[in-house]
Amino acid sequence: MENIISPEIILPGFRFHPTEEELVNYYLKETVLGKNLYCDIIGFLNIYNHYPWDLPGMAKIGEREWYFFVQRDTRSGHGGKKPNRTTERGYWKATGSDRQIRRLTEPKIIMGLRKTLVFYTGKAPNGNRTDWVMNEYRLSDTSILREDIVLCKIYRKATSLRVFEQRAEEQALSSYVAQNNNITVPLPLQHHDYGTNMAQADSDEHGPSSYSAWTTMTECFTQSKKNL
Repeated sequence: MENIISPEIILPGFRFHPTEEELVNYYLKETVLGKNLYCDIIGFLNIYNHYPWDLPGMAKIGEREWYFFVQRDTRSGHGGKKPNRTTERGYWKATGSDRQIRRLTEPKIIMGLRKTLVFYTGKAPNGNRTDWVMNEYRLSDTSILREDIVLCKIYRKATSLRVFEQRAEEQALSSYVAQNNNITVPLPLQHHDYGTNMAQADSDEHGPSSYSAWTTMTECFTQSKKNL
């Protein structure tokens, strides 16, 4: 039987919203075992050759979430071989510990694991965090693996109103500094974590003078707001 290439066309109104159990126990497991799925709805792609914001156009289906099978590449390092998740101009960084995917009807059975990663532009460890997130699913039973294949779900994390406000404050501060005293804006303004923590982080990376410049600009900006 031939795979159906475009199920969303044949089934009007069709939306692909699988559970994690379905992703692991059906789509990933059947693919790893070399079985043909009824619907050719998730394609193979080396996502590390592309920017995350280009991936939606390469997926076979998806609205806010996009799925891909990925043949994992590994590299040698401390502690043995590790998955290589670097791209030409960025890298995917894991956050937190892996989550176990359990069977709903039999919670004692662990079917797979989910690793959550965030995309950073630039080079580690000083990259800039983006709002692109990946959930990487892999089988827990490695004895059945023919190939090291994982299933990746790509999505963009919603930006909160507070982040927009912080960005507006950043732009206002940068404009004020440019018009007063010609102080160069330090690197932390490129980040999304603002305030004392960011200033201190910049001080650690670029030295006390950077922290002093940031403090001076913040005080100038605060005083200018009071004078309005």
